[in-house]
Amino acid sequence: MDSTPMFTNDTMVFGLLMLMLALVFYTSSKKTGFWSKFYSIIPALLMCYLLPAVLNSLGLISPEISKTYDIAKNYLLPAALVLMTLSLDLKSVFNLGPKALIMFFTGTVGIVIGGPIAILLISMVSPETVGGAGPDAVWRGLSTLAGSWIGGGANQTAMYEIFKYNPEKFGAMILVDIVVAQIWMAVLLFGIGQKERIDKWLKADNTAIEELKNKVIKYEKSVSKIPNLTDYMIMFGIAFTAVGIAHFGSDKISTFLSGFELFSDKTSALASFTSTFFWMITIATVIGIILSFSKAKKYEGAGASKLGSVFIYILVASIGMKMDLGSIFENPGLLLVGLIWMAIHVILLIVVAKIIKAPYFFLAVGSKANVGGAASAPVVAAAFHPSLATVGVLLAVVGYAIGTFAALFCANLMEIVSP
Repeated sequence: MDSTPMFTNDTMVFGLLMLMLALVFYTSSKKTGFWSKFYSIIPALLMCYLLPAVLNSLGLISPEISKTYDIAKNYLLPAALVLMTLSLDLKSVFNLGPKALIMFFTGTVGIVIGGPIAILLISMVSPETVGGAGPDAVWRGLSTLAGSWIGGGANQTAMYEIFKYNPEKFGAMILVDIVVAQIWMAVLLFGIGQKERIDKWLKADNTAIEELKNKVIKYEKSVSKIPNLTDYMIMFGIAFTAVGIAHFGSDKISTFLSGFELFSDKTSALASFTSTFFWMITIATVIGIILSFSKAKKYEGAGASKLGSVFIYILVASIGMKMDLGSIFENPGLLLVGLIWMAIHVILLIVVAKIIKAPYFFLAVGSKANVGGAASAPVVAAAFHPSLATVGVLLAVVGYAIGTFAALFCANLMEIVSP
């Protein structure tokens, strides 16, 4: 069966994504009629994510062939982080308090205990689904999900190298990883449209978040101006010069660390620190924070964060491309393991959020800093307000740092309970 998509030219694929984004923003701008009622139920951000998924599911585009996601992740994401961080009030970010970290670590614990509990539950009705021995042992494959869901791709690779899961079966784990994570992403984006109701149910205190948002809005108004061509050129210059520095620096740091056996050994818990993506995001964020103390901060008045938001929405659309709605039913046994695992992560987050009265923002970003890492956490954070994107990045960096260690512990627990 020919799996080649209809559109293989990346220029055409990018054009389709931009067309869909334009249609979503145009229709969501309608204040009356059908579209007004539609977007009161389905958030515009969720549509930006789902429409590319539909194109992928219909075989019109393919994330395996298209490089759009790679470009958005490696070039537009760091540029967006710099532009969105220009107006950062670092003191206000720290004033958000400990709830952000509490929810992040709650998400981590949910992933660590969720894996072994899911294996235990499934083994009661279908032990063959989670059994196996040697390189075929399912727990070895699931260890890669633990790495992916506490940090990201670098941590997942570390788990794969450490536990040597059968490479012929690894594709099934990748499928579960993508499907379950993307379903949860869709649920989170839907929740953003209902955040007021959720916060009311959680009895959450949004004071610190609102203060940060209002400070940024107030500052933006104080320096607001109609941007001219020079402003746009300077903002693009700042953003993509920073991207260049971030790529250059990440390559150098990764190469330097790879020279040490402690980091170069792929079975080492520190191997994830050689990830160029990790250092690229870190450097871009640091540059943005430094620039927020300079005169460059005034470009927020010319629309710096709005430009950053454009890049973020392109990234959202390219992430949506990775979701194949038809693949949800391809491996029901393993998929059920993944869904139970994620459900435990979510339930624990909700329980803790209810206890400490944490806003939905902390729940959503704390979860995605684990499950989505630096590619998704700032997207979800920025959906609440562009000024909050940095919170997602900072938590995602913590996820990278502890991901391999936490995933190792989770893998050991899964080995113990495996049939």
